[in-house]
Amino acid sequence: MDLKQMRYFLAVAQERNFGRAAQRLHIAQPPLTRHIHAMEAQLGVTLFVRSARGAELTEAGRTLLAEVPNILALAQRATEQTQLAGQGLIGRLDVGIFSSGILQVIPQLLATFHTERPRIKIGLHNLTKAQQLDALRERRITIGFNRLVPHDDDIAVEKVLEEPYLVALYDGHPLCKKERIRLRDLDGEPMILYPNAPVHGLAQEIAAAFKREHVTLRVEQEVEDVVTCIALVASRFGVCITTASAANLRLPGVTYRPLQSRRMRHIELSCLYRRDDDTPILHAFLDVIRRRRHAGKH
Repeated sequence: MDLKQMRYFLAVAQERNFGRAAQRLHIAQPPLTRHIHAMEAQLGVTLFVRSARGAELTEAGRTLLAEVPNILALAQRATEQTQLAGQGLIGRLDVGIFSSGILQVIPQLLATFHTERPRIKIGLHNLTKAQQLDALRERRITIGFNRLVPHDDDIAVEKVLEEPYLVALYDGHPLCKKERIRLRDLDGEPMILYPNAPVHGLAQEIAAAFKREHVTLRVEQEVEDVVTCIALVASRFGVCITTASAANLRLPGVTYRPLQSRRMRHIELSCLYRRDDDTPILHAFLDVIRRRRHAGKH
């Protein structure tokens, strides 16, 4: 049996009359009769008995009538859900995030996407850069956000925004009196670096900038994330170079100043995704990112 045959059967069963069923289906009666006979031949049973009142269901027909509406409803739901999925309106978006990135723009992007496509379930995964790359390749996440992403042929990297660098100082530090901090102002200062990871990141960028500008880098602590880093600054363990979004932490006892450096002016926040991923949900989210980036230029 196909779905068309089931719809024809249901019309006759509900109308109890071939003529009225044909009118309801907008077809002639003979083709309808042929379809019902074909169903009966296929099933090897009689579904209707013609009577003076029209067409009466047999026991086999009543059994089939108990199932057909559910089957047709499921088929309709499957059609609708498939169409919605094809349009990127239902499904799941798994996003790789990292500590400082979640402090500003990423929640804004997710909120916009959720408003536009509320039936898509969003899953957030706090992952390092290396973990995000692995998770993308293993299809555990759809998109990631990070900085200083290495080039790989299978991973696309797209700019979300650029952030200026800041220096986080504990209140009362002599450098708080300055409006801008130069790298040479940090010569020999106890520094807290993050993230403490083997892949190239902010800590390595800072070390390279100090070396290029012939400034002594004194590493007091190496930590995993920005929250720990700023908390240590607040506790007067040292100072740190961070990104503008970190200032949203607003921990008491911390003062932020712009960094003035020839080498370290801005740092890019990027999104990364599989180049071969053509799913509608990914492209809908990328559209949100691109619209925000475009709006930021104006």
